[in-house]
Amino acid sequence: MKGSTVYSSIQKRGLHIGLLPEMAAAVNPSTPIVLDHDLGVLPKAGRRLTVAQYAEHVDDLAARLWAAGVRPDEHVVIYKTANADHWMLAAAVSRIGGIVVNLSPALDATTVGVLLERVGRPTLLTDGTKLDVLAGVPLADLTERVITSADDRPGSISLGELAGAERVKPVVRPIDEAAVITHTSGTTGIPKLVVHTPRTQGIRLVPQWRLLSLLRKRETVAIHVPFVHSRMVAAMSLALLKEYPVLLMREMDPAVVAEHLLVHRPALIEALPNSLMEWEGLADDPRAPFGSVKVFSSTFDAIHPGTMSKLLKASNRRGALFFQIYGQSEVGPAVGRAYLRHSAHRANGRCVGWQMPLGAAKVRVVSGDGRRPTEQSPGRIEVSWPGLAKTYHGEQERYDANRKGEWWGTGDVGYFTRLGCLHMLDREVDMIPGVRSSLEIEDVVLGKLHELSELVVVQGPNSEAVPVICTHGDAPLDPDRWRAAVTGFPQLADPVQIPEAELPRTATLKVQRLALADRLKNQRPSR
Repeated sequence: MKGSTVYSSIQKRGLHIGLLPEMAAAVNPSTPIVLDHDLGVLPKAGRRLTVAQYAEHVDDLAARLWAAGVRPDEHVVIYKTANADHWMLAAAVSRIGGIVVNLSPALDATTVGVLLERVGRPTLLTDGTKLDVLAGVPLADLTERVITSADDRPGSISLGELAGAERVKPVVRPIDEAAVITHTSGTTGIPKLVVHTPRTQGIRLVPQWRLLSLLRKRETVAIHVPFVHSRMVAAMSLALLKEYPVLLMREMDPAVVAEHLLVHRPALIEALPNSLMEWEGLADDPRAPFGSVKVFSSTFDAIHPGTMSKLLKASNRRGALFFQIYGQSEVGPAVGRAYLRHSAHRANGRCVGWQMPLGAAKVRVVSGDGRRPTEQSPGRIEVSWPGLAKTYHGEQERYDANRKGEWWGTGDVGYFTRLGCLHMLDREVDMIPGVRSSLEIEDVVLGKLHELSELVVVQGPNSEAVPVICTHGDAPLDPDRWRAAVTGFPQLADPVQIPEAELPRTATLKVQRLALADRLKNQRPSR
């Protein structure tokens, strides 16, 4: 069996993550998977596995979950310490027909309690550390059972004590029924639970399968993506199907990241935009930790042109490119764009890409005033294709309100250029009177002031545009340099500098702009 044959099968029957490791092992059992940390649920497994060993561990964990009482059609909420075993446990739940509900370890106890109630007495798969976090949540009322993957606590079922459980046959979920549930970033409040089916998950692999075809050899793929995110499903699935060696990374410290990149020499890095910004300084490392990288890829948020340029210039590979995909959990990949080494610094960061070839999503921009959407009069960005998420779990009316027939409203505003490039200007809820695009301002100013580690323009207490700035090492910003950099944006108020650690962020490190704006309102007296 070849990877392409398995891929074709997935397009017909859907993507079942519980079967994927076994299918990948049948293609090439020796493909390596390397971790930069130990597995919490299997601490003795080590940091170097083959796909065959990985598949064996998933089968073992599925047997333990069955012995713990989990059965087909049950929802299993996984809320645990960040670890690559999260994806392994999710695959194990899927393998016995359970419905995976991935919750970020960054969520607080109150939010987790609300989401547990919304799911409706699920099994909670967690660990001792997170059970301590949930000490004030009435888990006995909200869950059917509590299972621990590590650091067991009284009143829970220990997976460790179920080692050696009798293996069970896989259970395949219907292609159009819920299989994996992830959540939105929660930038505007309690996250929504996004329902993915085997069909929608399989369809989303189509445009990204083509991207990975750019790698002619079976070289290492480094993945630094939240283990709970819907993007992780696609990233791991594609890497395994393509038989690429995988480096699964959790650590953020640039020094630690550099060591792993130098040892494993990945040809592709998939990471969050904010992670890549954090690692920019490695571009100046004389050891060239990015020297082996042919493709940088990021799909969570628009990334600043300056960051892309630095990373591409740090690669020693001919034809290195940065591929950005614009999308969201509800729609998957919508449009994409490649940036090249010698032109990335001149790119318009608001141009998030072109519609991808046949089999990918369709995108349109809907006017708010009846005229063709333009830069001066943008419209709402909408997406249509079979890869759209099925619903919001427990909030069908909220989902229906955002969908018009086959079209899904992303909540972003923008326009298409005459050449067909989609420009995304802002989230609709983040728009500020008198400001065409906060994101555009951020792109331009960050490109001029390299001492800034972050810049976020939010609406102030009097509807003014307030730039919130962070600097490397929290050093004071030279006011003269600031004024020179923002001469083209007279609508900006005076900057507010805060330590970067105080920026409110989501699980994917996006800045929670509304929370930041609320902070300003609470700190600044209104005029």
